[in-house]
Amino acid sequence: MRPRRRASMPDERRQAYNTDTMRGIAISSRLALTLALAAFAPTVFAQSKPRARQLGVPFEGTPGPWNAITDVRGVEVGETTLISGTSVRTGVTAILPRGKQNRGAVFAGWFSQNGDGEMTGTTWVEESGFLDGPVMITNTHSVGVVRDAVIAWQVKTGLTPSTNTYGQSFFSLPVVAETFDGFLNDVNGFHVKPDHVFQALESAQSGPVKEGNRGGGTGMRCYGFKGGTGTASRKLEPGAGGYTVGVLVQCNCGTRNQLTVAGVPVGREIPGNLQRSASEGERETEVGSIIIVMATDAPLLPHQLKRLARRATMGLARTGSTSGNSSGDIFIAFSTANPDAARPAGLASLKMLPNQEMNDLFSASVQATEEAIVNAMVAAETITGANNHSVAALPHDALKSALKKYNRLQ
Repeated sequence: MRPRRRASMPDERRQAYNTDTMRGIAISSRLALTLALAAFAPTVFAQSKPRARQLGVPFEGTPGPWNAITDVRGVEVGETTLISGTSVRTGVTAILPRGKQNRGAVFAGWFSQNGDGEMTGTTWVEESGFLDGPVMITNTHSVGVVRDAVIAWQVKTGLTPSTNTYGQSFFSLPVVAETFDGFLNDVNGFHVKPDHVFQALESAQSGPVKEGNRGGGTGMRCYGFKGGTGTASRKLEPGAGGYTVGVLVQCNCGTRNQLTVAGVPVGREIPGNLQRSASEGERETEVGSIIIVMATDAPLLPHQLKRLARRATMGLARTGSTSGNSSGDIFIAFSTANPDAARPAGLASLKMLPNQEMNDLFSASVQATEEAIVNAMVAAETITGANNHSVAALPHDALKSALKKYNRLQ
């Protein structure tokens, strides 16, 4: 027997039926997606890295929304992280004071706490009072290629420095800083290429900044543990001007027994069987380095920014460093205020905060520097690199136990 044939459905009913069916499918799909996302959400949350404050480390001052250098309006950060094979552990970090679409120079000042390191372009910063273009951070033996690539990027994009164009041919003196990652990285393999620099510059953006084993900080170690890239910020009270100070560090400094967090001798409190031997990265003398980049929207002139940059030393000291003989500790500070200061001709109208009103900015710079260093170490992960060298991350539970012992866990 042949099956019965279903009666034909009128066009109006068929259209309504199809519409209801598709709506039902859409609702079911959205429900399934919602349930899937709900099931996935705890996994995403569990994988997100806690920062030092989330672990209960008590810090002074009020951070900005991102607690990052990008809390200073206009500042963008980009990076390229190179992890390949058994021996490539390096990268590049880019800090653009006014973002990648703005060629305007900013007032700046720099300071060398201990000069066993490099930050190119600082003689022109000192002479002119301006920072033209980005601040780049990489490993010691990649400074040259990064410097040249920045110039190439400026030529390609047309974002040439604004204070160098007095009817002359374009020239650029990029600011490129370094710390040494040769323990974990094949530093003589010259793995950072111009394309990596372009990527770091073009990926720069505002918002949260990736910390730990990222960018130029990928192969760095700090206070006997894994170090790297870290950031923090402070927002002043309205009565103090409401200004923001943001800091980004590439930390590769200090010895284990120096490490101090919130006044607690954490390095000496963490059991010695956790990454103690020299083969695992422990240093007996302070031979590392740290680069500290400081941004603010306060209207400061170059000599005042040099004063601000000096205060990074105090934030560094709070974490235990004494800037040993072989430690390259170099700092630069810039202000995004006074956008018209670099005009090539005519009088520029400038604003300047009185020196007597800088104390809150000094405090903010010290506090943000300290937190940025701790954030770098908290975010860093255990890593093995060149010559099978391994450096352990700062253990979060041990950090909290040490803080609790001294009644400092918040």
